Amino acid sequence: MTNPAPEAPATGLHHSLARLTRVPDARGLGLSEPAAPVAPLVPETPGTSPLPAGYTELTGVEELDALLGVPHPIVIDKVHDRLDAQDLDLLARASFCSLSTADAEGNCDVSPRGGVPGFTHVVDAGTIALPDRPGNRRGDSFRNILTNPHVGLLYLIPGVMDVLRINGRARILTDAPFFDALVEKNQRPKLALVVEIDEIYRHCPASLRRSGIWSPDTWENAAEGDSPA
Repeated sequence: MTNPAPEAPATGLHHSLARLTRVPDARGLGLSEPAAPVAPLVPETPGTSPLPAGYTELTGVEELDALLGVPHPIVIDKVHDRLDAQDLDLLARASFCSLSTADAEGNCDVSPRGGVPGFTHVVDAGTIALPDRPGNRRGDSFRNILTNPHVGLLYLIPGVMDVLRINGRARILTDAPFFDALVEKNQRPKLALVVEIDEIYRHCPASLRRSGIWSPDTWENAAEGDSPA
């Protein structure tokens, strides 16, 4: 019996997960009917599926600009590429950030990062480092960065109406002189993410106000125990 031709290698986290859930080829199992295919977790070509009736899609920058209007010059001019005193103060108080990455094919991922206030280490005015703490060992962000170094960071301080955004290019280090400064609870990190800053700016906190995220009366009662995620 001729073995089925091997599948072309898949790349990216979404493809990796799809491989884990794919139904085996019926020919290899001697089944009379092929197994039903498993739907992909994400469309192979996002944005190309036909829209239902009544949906209107925006497809051009000119149309977008016409709807949004012209941004105030302050919004544009506030972007910089070196940490200033306000940035340093916010990083020293921030205990949480979200890290956005994408693989070589553009499949995106956002991962939470956190620690004691000031967990982000400032290497110099144009470089920061985030220690990797024990977690679920998936390494999604690291896997993406190995093929695409561009990252985005969004910092929050609990209870404070400040949002700091940093965009840059990341490298994964296994050691550096500053690793000793990253020790927490007597544990030296095995990895650190070093980001060379391309853009820094404070984002308008309107979304924080609208969501009431820091208002205790909007919080749901947390279930006892930690999430298994």
